[in-house]
Order: sequence, then C-alpha cells, then structure tokens
Amino acid sequence: MSSQTDVRRVNLTTLQKMKYRGEKFAALTAYDACFAEMISSAGVEVLLVGDSLGMVLQGHDSTLPVTLDDIVYHMRCVRAGNRGALIMADLPFMSYGHEQQALDSAAALMRAGAHVVKLEGGAWLANTTSKLSERGIPVCAHMGLTPQAINRLGGYRVQGRDTAKAQAIIDEAKLLEDAGASLLLLECVPVGLAKTLTETLSIPVIGIGAGPDVDGQIMVMHDLLGITPPGIKVPRFVKNFMADAKSVRGAFEAYSTAVKGGTFPAPEHCFLCPFRCSKPCRRSAANARPGGQPGSALPWSPPWATSTRATWAS
Repeated sequence: MSSQTDVRRVNLTTLQKMKYRGEKFAALTAYDACFAEMISSAGVEVLLVGDSLGMVLQGHDSTLPVTLDDIVYHMRCVRAGNRGALIMADLPFMSYGHEQQALDSAAALMRAGAHVVKLEGGAWLANTTSKLSERGIPVCAHMGLTPQAINRLGGYRVQGRDTAKAQAIIDEAKLLEDAGASLLLLECVPVGLAKTLTETLSIPVIGIGAGPDVDGQIMVMHDLLGITPPGIKVPRFVKNFMADAKSVRGAFEAYSTAVKGGTFPAPEHCFLCPFRCSKPCRRSAANARPGGQPGSALPWSPPWATSTRATWAS
C-alpha cells in the first residue's frame, strides 16, 4: 500500500468547515485494510466500521450478534489501510447499556484506532454522550431507524412519518447536540425532517435514506458494489455504483463525486411522504400545515404537501 505521507487528514473540524461552506461529504462502511485504502483514496471523507458487518460479513439477519471484539478487530484492520479519512466505529448492541460500560467500550474502540464512536438512540443517551465527550471521545448520535432496536421497531421501517414522532426526533437530536454529540447520523426518515434537522443543528448531519439535504451521505460498501445476499430486498436508498464503473475503485470514486455534486441521492432513493400514499393527498397536506391536526404543526414545510412527484415511500 502507498505511504501515508502527504495524505490529507480529515477530522471533525474538516467536516464542520464543509458544513459551514455548504460542501457535501461522503462516507462508506469499511471492514478491512484493502477496502479502507481504496475508499479513503477515492475521496471519501469518513469510514465507518459498522456493526452492519454482522449481516454483510457474518451472514446474520440483523446486527445484534455483533460483539465489541468483532468491531475492535475490524477497526484495527481499517486503521492499517486508511489513507487519511476520519474513522468512525459503531458501539455494538448492549455495549453501552450504562455509562461506565459505554466509557469502557468506547475506550477500546479509540485504542484500536477510531476517531469517533457511534451510538444508536435518543434522549436516553444524553448523559452517556456528555460523559464520553467530556473525556475526549467524540460521539456520533444515530437516530431515525436504529437497527439495534429492530425488534422493538417491528422491522426496518421509515421513522418520523407522523408529526409527533418527527418532532420527538428533532427535540432529542437537539438534546444530544447540547450534550456534546459531534455528529448526527439519520437513517430512513422523510426528506423534510432531515432537511429541518440539518438546518437546525450546528453539527454535521449524515444521512442514509434521509434525502439530499443533509451534510453528508453514507452507504454500506456492499450495497454500493451491488453485492446483495440472495433473498434480501435492496433498500430504496441504495444505488449500485458498480453497474456503470470499470473497477471497484472507480465505483468508490463515482459515489464520492455523485455525493459532492448533489446527484446522489436522487428522488427515487428518498422517502418523501410520511404516509403510504401513491400521490399527494389531503391527509399529508393537512398534516403539513399548522392547524391541520392537533399538535401537527412543525417548524418546516414538508415537500410532500405540494409536490407532484409520484415517487413516494414504500
């Protein structure tokens, strides 16, 4: 692999400046040194050593079986191949159930080479986020669809569809920012909600299935390369960049270029309507305007209220 000299180092300040300048940044999962080198050399700013490895590498049907030791092992592999990207690592299921456990787990990931740790959850993580941040461990909050809570959520479903739940996400995201979170990752939420959060929060917001208005985009590497296990439904927000690329490295470069150029995600990759409508409807329009339903007014005007596009959430 190439020498690490003269490589641009991405850190949280880099991402914060990009947000202020209105520049998009790209993120991808990585699990080993070889792909970490290719991805980070392709202009991708953030590598995520994600617990998605439980599904794409280990063959499980969820992320729940992944252990802290699994993440630490792959974290060391990614660090060895990284060419200057910021490395974020997931705290896996039940590795941060209480504050001391979170501190110990996060310390293990930081020692293995992580620059940021990611935790799934909302307001209940405020104290944990504060403790980690106070001790020099940057935190990325993960809200919306949180795969570690898949059994409670009842499946991989879009979150924040109704106004009450959307407002709860907004309020809890603000709380986590105030507690010291350095980044927010939003998964599978309507476009309008993601746009509001991106404009409301001062920290960078990364999206997956959250529309084009967030500060950065992230995908699972295997999805980007069109590697989908048999019988698995490809999520709406996925695009196969390998289909038009001449090489794996070319696919990574095309993804980075598309994110920065604003051509990905396209409307077909987004969740626009909070209801399961095939076209704009009275229900969505009423819920979008103040006074439409009790407690329904939000500090944003959802695009589904006036959009004529026929691409809606499934």
